[in-house]
Amino acid sequence: MGERKPLKVVVATRLYVPEVGAAAFRLKALVDGLVEQGADVTVLTTKLPAGSPVFKPSYKLRRWPVLRDAGGYVRGYVQYLSFDIPAFVRLLATPADVVVSEPPPTTGVVVALSSLIRRRPFVYYAADIWSEALSAMDVSPVVKKVLGAVEGFVLRRAARVIAVSEPVAEQVAKFGVPASRIAVAGNGIDTTVFTPSGELAAAAAPYFIYTGTMSEWQGADIFIKALPLVREQFPAVELRFFGQGTDEDNLKAAAAELAPGAVHFGGVVAPAEAARWIRGAAGALVSIKPGQGYDFAKPTKVYAAAGCGVPVVYAGQGAGAEIVEEGGLGAAPGYDPKAVADAMVALLSRPSTAYDRQRRVDWVAQNASLAAAGRTAAAAVLGAGG
Repeated sequence: MGERKPLKVVVATRLYVPEVGAAAFRLKALVDGLVEQGADVTVLTTKLPAGSPVFKPSYKLRRWPVLRDAGGYVRGYVQYLSFDIPAFVRLLATPADVVVSEPPPTTGVVVALSSLIRRRPFVYYAADIWSEALSAMDVSPVVKKVLGAVEGFVLRRAARVIAVSEPVAEQVAKFGVPASRIAVAGNGIDTTVFTPSGELAAAAAPYFIYTGTMSEWQGADIFIKALPLVREQFPAVELRFFGQGTDEDNLKAAAAELAPGAVHFGGVVAPAEAARWIRGAAGALVSIKPGQGYDFAKPTKVYAAAGCGVPVVYAGQGAGAEIVEEGGLGAAPGYDPKAVADAMVALLSRPSTAYDRQRRVDWVAQNASLAAAGRTAAAAVLGAGG
């Protein structure tokens, strides 16, 4: 018998490194795990914006032009479809033993239909449930129902669904996906980047930091509402936001009204730059607006902060709050401006000790390594394709 050929795995994603985003990092960790385990990988993704850094991996990386919004992001259903429609043709023309899709569900549909035509299995990597996220937005019930139907179709058709956490796996199961087809890979951050050692960003005043996506369901305006209360005791303290999202304009408007000059928006930055700012912060801010159907989320912002040794103030309830409290990663005061302000004041009044910082770093090393999650996800993909 001859040596078995490597499994051909195709990953279809609108976002991939060197673009910045949790999905891009998570999928690179998956691909690294697949390559490490001997797979022949091809990534079908989008053409980078002008001025992006060069990224030339050992595996095949095929980029295609895509429509981006005014901020340069592939965000919004018109933009998604500008990737999905060409991706359908590209997938039909690309040999594979198994295909991997990530959200949005429209990409999942394209992967599901092309896989049906090509008679091959596909795996859906569920970082979250999009139809649940719509609960926090002012969206027509018809739209929510349609997206739920689309998402359910994709999840039930998948040979395997990879969930980033047990709570997400529970949400997947509600769509009628058998437990035998759901694998939990976990989630995390790059522990070589988010470390306590390294440069600190230069800042003239003490600050709290928020990094990553700013969407309605996260409700990050809670921190802007809390800031004037914090500044009653610490007048110089500021907020620094890094990232982008659909709620960014609302956050800027709230900042201009409630704390003019004290809230800064730095846009999307590379992970190493984000780590510089996190290390110098009095605390990292993470929020999930309660009761919007998203309390099961475990934001990677928590892990990034803890990996740098920095305490978290978590405004919300559910899985994320439990991680912060049970892991000793900071405070979870609930979703209330006064309670959040009190938690921020406490961190400013009693800065972390070296022991506290190292304890958080150790927790991340044991519980939130992205490389380890990528290997687990890769094993699930290979199992579906083998």
